[in-house]
Amino acid sequence: MKPAIATRIATGCLLATLGAFSYTGAAVAAGSHDHGSAAAMLKLNNGAKWETDDALRSGMEAIRSEIAQALPAVHAKRYAAAQYEALGQAVEQQLAYIVQNCKLTPEADEVLHGVIAEIGKGVDVVAGRKAIDDRSRGVVHLVRALDDYGTYFAHPGWEHIETGH
Repeated sequence: MKPAIATRIATGCLLATLGAFSYTGAAVAAGSHDHGSAAAMLKLNNGAKWETDDALRSGMEAIRSEIAQALPAVHAKRYAAAQYEALGQAVEQQLAYIVQNCKLTPEADEVLHGVIAEIGKGVDVVAGRKAIDDRSRGVVHLVRALDDYGTYFAHPGWEHIETGH
């Protein structure tokens, strides 16, 4: 597949998973380019972590920072609905930055889709687009997705978020 076509497909998949559009739009996009479950996509590169680029590292560090800063208030149950919504927007902005600027090999990009799909699921809960009784579960989902990123991608200095659990 030509890189330009792969980039357009990757961008379409990411936008669908972000939850920035209605679930109908996401369902249509997923139906036209379904990779299966995110867990099935997460794999190493012949036993090694996938290479990253500056844009991916920068975006993921910003997402990690946002979540790490929110975590103490989330744990203390002092995180308001507006704060959850703002966190969701901040994560989505970084994902959009990654999509626009990240240049990975098609194989690495496919694995990144799995991580991004999970981040999108967490954002849907955090931002209140998916009805759930406790938005903090979305933050937990985001932390797990970031753990997956660190497991499958070579990001010098990457640290897992300590949740205290």
